[in-house]
Amino acid sequence: MTIRRDYSRPFFSKRRRNTGRLWIIGFLCMCIGGLISFVTFNYDQLQLQALDAVGMAPTATPRANELAMQGMTVYSSGDVEGARDYLEQAAAMESTDIDYLYEYGRLLLETDQLEEAIAIGDRAIEVAPNDPRGYAIKGRALMYNDPAQAIQVTIRGQEADEFFAPLLAVQAVAYTNLGRYQEGQRQMLRALELDPNDPFVLRATYTPLVYTARYVEAAEYLEQAISINPNITAPYFELASLYRIQRAEIYQPEMSVALYRRILEIDPDNAKANLRLCQTFANVREADFSLAQPYCEEALEIDPEYGDAHMTLGRMQYLRRNYEGSIQSFERCVEYGSEAIECYYLRGLAHFWLNECEDAWDLLGQAQDLTQTQFVTEGVIQDIENGLYNVTQLCPGYANQSVPTAQPPTPIPPTPIGGF
Repeated sequence: MTIRRDYSRPFFSKRRRNTGRLWIIGFLCMCIGGLISFVTFNYDQLQLQALDAVGMAPTATPRANELAMQGMTVYSSGDVEGARDYLEQAAAMESTDIDYLYEYGRLLLETDQLEEAIAIGDRAIEVAPNDPRGYAIKGRALMYNDPAQAIQVTIRGQEADEFFAPLLAVQAVAYTNLGRYQEGQRQMLRALELDPNDPFVLRATYTPLVYTARYVEAAEYLEQAISINPNITAPYFELASLYRIQRAEIYQPEMSVALYRRILEIDPDNAKANLRLCQTFANVREADFSLAQPYCEEALEIDPEYGDAHMTLGRMQYLRRNYEGSIQSFERCVEYGSEAIECYYLRGLAHFWLNECEDAWDLLGQAQDLTQTQFVTEGVIQDIENGLYNVTQLCPGYANQSVPTAQPPTPIPPTPIGGF
């Protein structure tokens, strides 16, 4: 037998050495594969760490509780809108947590976003039907525009907790707005007994006390609400409005001026405070329109679509016989959503003095229709009827027109002066 030898291969085999090398190569492949898998599954985190190392990492998204804490911090400084924005984010993250929903709802109410507050109240009731806070939010949103519905909502809330003071405070306001003054007073006192340090409970005393002419007591409770957080502007407005009521024993317009200026110290861009200063100087017994008008103009500089500011400016222009200017202001008043009857009947009278009879007749007729749905004084009703009569007497083509007589309106309690 002949053995053939392959001289291209070494005489002694190196198979064992190759096997060890294969083990090493395999181990390295496993490491590389593991590294690739790790990078793949942790890419976002590793990317953030790399960006952070060079100072380019984005800000981490805060958690709901952190947002809520930030909101409460800015709220204590008086920034209610900023606090609302923080709580909106927190409530969106924790959409089934009643704590976040309640705090967000309260801030919606404080920024006059009533429709949104009703929606959050409904959401809170859905999430926690046995918690009174959702009912309190919805009731607060309804207590002026639909007091009967507000009472029904809060009664449901009392099934969850009959001793929750904000529910009783809502009822105090709602019963008063329905003309049930004794019931409003009773619920107000119960709410104060249950929680005398709740700012909303203290502020809610305003309505039942003002409608029963207990102005000094209303001022005392508002002062307590201010002392709890002096940087929140809402109770300043309500307290200042008390000092503007000419029939009240605490009538002191200079105090109103001081309070509105305090609001502007807290919030320099507060259009409402500027408007109230304008109205205060314009409505005092010795009105000073030259002092009042710049504040109305400042309010409109801050918020050009402020309908009530256009109304107040138009009223001053009308009283100073600037009829063309007043008409323009009253038109903007209506355009930007104000329902003030002055924007109709004074505009109609301005057209009459300019001998624009058709516009005068139409606008005075619209104003007369509005007296059926708004609380207006007898003086305003008389001014409208006198304006219509003058058109029939002095305008060609209207001599045969009969002056319509408005039906006595259903008494509606007025919104507190300068309040909410």
